[in-house]
Amino acid sequence: MVNPVSSLPSLSGLYDAALALVYPQACAICGASVESRHDGVACGGCWNATRLFDDDDACCSKCGALSPGHVAASQNQVVRCGHCEDEFFDAARACGTYEGALRASLLELKRRPHVPQRLVELTREALKREPLKGADLILAVPLHAARERERGFNQALALATKIARASGLPLDRHSLVRTVETQMHRGGMDAKARRKSVAGAFRVRRQDLIAGKQVLLVDDVFTTGATVSACAAALKEAGAVKIFVLTVARA
Repeated sequence: MVNPVSSLPSLSGLYDAALALVYPQACAICGASVESRHDGVACGGCWNATRLFDDDDACCSKCGALSPGHVAASQNQVVRCGHCEDEFFDAARACGTYEGALRASLLELKRRPHVPQRLVELTREALKREPLKGADLILAVPLHAARERERGFNQALALATKIARASGLPLDRHSLVRTVETQMHRGGMDAKARRKSVAGAFRVRRQDLIAGKQVLLVDDVFTTGATVSACAAALKEAGAVKIFVLTVARA
């Protein structure tokens, strides 16, 4: 017997339909109508076309780089890329590649601190997987105070706040700080140049809150890993046991 209540359209679905009718929004990628506010600035079609990661993807067990031609780690084969051995974090994972709907969502996040529900759900699913689910504290990659005043917010902290609420893990907003206002990473900068630009740029001012913790470090995009590795170095020096990195996208 069909439950008459469950067969009715959800309130969320009705709200989405009404919102799309009254305030139509064009997809930032293809221009089609965005039918659900949960999708942010991209339409469902563009989300479906975006490369998202799941448990079946074989990736480096440390940095999360995709490893074509290898079986997934869930099939008991540990994959290592060989390029991340010197990084200070223990494991890094992303929700997908920096393209399509993920790229459009993160570009919008740099303009205003709104995290669409679709991103929240993707990060929540990633956090349920090994090894990230071992984390017991969340931190965001900090901006320098001058840069944050200029922008008005820290997009990594906006993400971390949503992830903390969705997961129930505590969020530490203040212990990790950026003490050096480094130059913005430009396209074309190699890994060596990026590492040099952020070396020693972070410190922990409340070691008692970090010592003994398994930290989830949140940022928007993983490019070379230089920034999150520099953060991880400061956190390890402060006594953190493990550092897991979660980003929305991987370049």
